[in-house]
Amino acid sequence: MNPNEYCREKAAASGSSFYYSFRVLKPATRDAITAFYALCRELDDVVDECSDTNVARLKLAWWRDEIGNLYQGEPRHPVTQALHGSIASQTIPREWLEEIVDGMEMDLDQHRYPDYKTLSLYCHRAAGVVGQAAAAIFGYRNHETLKYAHELGLAFQLTNIIRDVGEDAMRGRIYLPQNELEQFKVMPSEILQCQYSERFQALMQFQYERAVQAYERALTWLPVEDRKSQRAGLAMAAIYRALLEEIRRDNFRVLDQKISLPPVRKLWLAWKASTFA
Repeated sequence: MNPNEYCREKAAASGSSFYYSFRVLKPATRDAITAFYALCRELDDVVDECSDTNVARLKLAWWRDEIGNLYQGEPRHPVTQALHGSIASQTIPREWLEEIVDGMEMDLDQHRYPDYKTLSLYCHRAAGVVGQAAAAIFGYRNHETLKYAHELGLAFQLTNIIRDVGEDAMRGRIYLPQNELEQFKVMPSEILQCQYSERFQALMQFQYERAVQAYERALTWLPVEDRKSQRAGLAMAAIYRALLEEIRRDNFRVLDQKISLPPVRKLWLAWKASTFA
């Protein structure tokens, strides 16, 4: 198995909406974004699959060193080898990849967020920078496109937080700001014990509205001249917006289930968004 095949298998195995949007890209760009996405999956898996925090820290430290190897032209892992052989290593600054690792390390240290300002730093590292890197791989002419991409990344992360409340609670994590739980009179124990209520529904409606605003800002900031090059991002946005609306229509029943869209619908949304970009 060569590095690109490894990355394609890693991306496809995740079942993520992102993978469906990659199909609208030309082969060279698709290989680059798939390798980048595979790196993000590797880093995320360290946090999600390592029960021992010390082991997870060692693995993230290894990945930080491997990112250094990538930019020194000596990658050892199939993912970084694929990145090195693609346009990704030429378009993504090293500090962006290192900041993504910083975001993963936050997951090891912090399982609660006192307010949205604190959560925003995590979202910036775990998703905003990811959005910028993806936009750089897709290509852009107007620097404002990076602003759009960062905000779109935040919108995706906010959608993930809403979708994964129950799954995160099983790991002892709550990504909803604590002061907002207090505002809607929802106890952390209710979330950890998957206790659904009208108060929880109101809290999630508040999170939903924040995510919608992020999508709207992002799309407003996308320069006209870069809409075509960023069509994969627009395909992702269409899929994630549809997922967000599906969660709302299901009255935010996210504590005891993970709501998702069927693959055929994801493909259709990706095709439609990219065709009319």
